[in-house]
Amino acid sequence: MTLGKSLTGSSFSETLFDLGDKTSRRAELDQKMEAPDFWSDQDRAKAIIAELKTINAVLKPFEALARQSDDLGALIELADEVDEDDFDQEIRDSIKKAANDFESFELQSMLGGPNDHCNAYITIHPGAGGTEACDWAEMLLRMYLMWAEKHRYKAEIIDREDGDVIGLQTVTIHLKGEYSYGYLRGETGVHRLVRISPFGTADKRQTSFASVDVLPEIDDTIDIVLRDDELKRDVFRCGGPGGQHQNKTESGVRYTHLPSGTAAESRSERSQHKNDALALALLKAKLIRQEEIKREAEFAKAYNDKAEIGFGSQIRSYVLQPYQQVKDLRTDFISTNPGNVLDGEIDGFIDSYLRRKLAKGEVKKG
Repeated sequence: MTLGKSLTGSSFSETLFDLGDKTSRRAELDQKMEAPDFWSDQDRAKAIIAELKTINAVLKPFEALARQSDDLGALIELADEVDEDDFDQEIRDSIKKAANDFESFELQSMLGGPNDHCNAYITIHPGAGGTEACDWAEMLLRMYLMWAEKHRYKAEIIDREDGDVIGLQTVTIHLKGEYSYGYLRGETGVHRLVRISPFGTADKRQTSFASVDVLPEIDDTIDIVLRDDELKRDVFRCGGPGGQHQNKTESGVRYTHLPSGTAAESRSERSQHKNDALALALLKAKLIRQEEIKREAEFAKAYNDKAEIGFGSQIRSYVLQPYQQVKDLRTDFISTNPGNVLDGEIDGFIDSYLRRKLAKGEVKKG
């Protein structure tokens, strides 16, 4: 069995070449860290450590795979020498584990963007469809929370506004986990749902839309200067479901970047100070994402057109009636089990999106 069976042609060669570059770069960074004046420039030291962490996130799994391959080869040689069948099951189990580990490594090796290693913010807004769309937005929230749980990522809702009847008007999740932005950045876009309405009196199919934005959480090594005269700060009283959970103080904070019109807000904390910090961090993430999109021409048009969340602008369709299917319209990847997808089983869509970018040469090497 060949562990590299899924990496063929130029993509395999490019991956090996990139690993060679990363190995050389790691040696350079290690040498810089050994310099006696390494900590004399704190910002430079932090940047080097952050870059080294990103490189090791790829190289260390590859080195573990190489050791795994050596161990497997030694086990096969031992089985041949003793001419016994006792090792057969152990060899089969080792091959299966190695193949799975290689596929995981291969997927992570595609995450070469400058911010792919970052934590992520996921914002969901309902679009066309009224109450149905608000409910659909909450279904997407559940899907991403379940995906995060399966991958042992920490997910925190930092902003939420409920719908008038059911579901939500907006929600932002702060997702903490290595490469969470790199894995989920392809989820950005409009998601379309077709189903029998659970709210209507007639058994009619209803189409609903919701938009998903995925932004990177920028770490301290990336300096973003926001001038006070370019920022507008508003505070507001946070709405809620009422009762003991109703926030009666003006603890919500909204920042608007006046030159671009970009806004970000937080209302999840009772402390205005905490909401202030969260809103400012989210604003920085949005501005970084905008710059990232400008550098990626294939995303620029989608971003500018996304204000209209409706027909013709979706990236994925979730059809529950009259048949069962979820299809990504960019990669043509299909699942015939929407229930599993809505329970967080979206790795197939993530994998197909990353492979498409790699095949088209769109993956930026970090």
